[in-house]
Amino acid sequence: MASLICGSLAFDNIMTFDGRFADQIMPEQIHILNVSFLVPTLRRDFGGCAGNIAYALQLLGGKPLPMAMLGDDGDGYLAHMQHLGIDTRFVKKLEDTYTAQCMITTDLDNNQITAFHPGAMMLAHQNQISKDCGAAIGIVAPDGRDAMLQHAEQLHAAGIPFVFDPGQGLPMFNGEELRHFISLATWVTVNDYEGKMLSDRTGLSFEEISKQVKGLMVTLAAEGCALWENGVQTHVPGTQAKAVVDPTGCGDAWRGGLLWGLENGRSLHDCVILGNRMGALKIASRGPQNYTLDFDPAAV
Repeated sequence: MASLICGSLAFDNIMTFDGRFADQIMPEQIHILNVSFLVPTLRRDFGGCAGNIAYALQLLGGKPLPMAMLGDDGDGYLAHMQHLGIDTRFVKKLEDTYTAQCMITTDLDNNQITAFHPGAMMLAHQNQISKDCGAAIGIVAPDGRDAMLQHAEQLHAAGIPFVFDPGQGLPMFNGEELRHFISLATWVTVNDYEGKMLSDRTGLSFEEISKQVKGLMVTLAAEGCALWENGVQTHVPGTQAKAVVDPTGCGDAWRGGLLWGLENGRSLHDCVILGNRMGALKIASRGPQNYTLDFDPAAV
């Protein structure tokens, strides 16, 4: 089985602030916020949700099919994916635009402030999904607004079950649109912050959402994941990380584990366990696509 991964490809510029944002931002002065953070470390990595999820799934031995847009500066990213053995048939390159760029600053408490330039991602809707795309399952991850809307419709029309993963793109959609996504999706996954926003905007509780899909997964960072199936919640404990180095891309690593489990017909509970294992593995490495596998996924 192959997984069609609809989402962004981006260059991540990752910076570390050797302090705490909370010590630098005065709540009573937030209306005239003007702060500067000295970031002594800077690295540029391959990132974006589609790229990170594809990396994790390929690492596990799955079959990722990323569907995304690169700008005219994207040759290096394309070569990187091909070197990894990832099928790039649905990755297109646009002229006269940049590949999406993400500027991420992380403090000592692993809080993050992110600035994002979407670039070519805003035209990701030019990629179209058909029944003969070769995928058995899919995921709609953060991408251009039009792309997320259209790809969800196209996956549903093609009869391809998919995960709705709004992530940081969730604020782009109103309650009616989010309820429509849920009606089309087979599974929904969010983190706890996104889950609260999804519930508030749709007016649906986690219990109600889970009754409309095969499963709702709410990730809880180190605490693991709340798995909702048909209105019933199960807590799946997290996996202890060997080290906490960089949280960038942990959610995408988790989703790579989820897709591998779905590709291989595993139960949702087992999929979540594997996702938690992948998130813990990734957080011990700097950058979203620099970790290596140290376990057999079939044994998890």
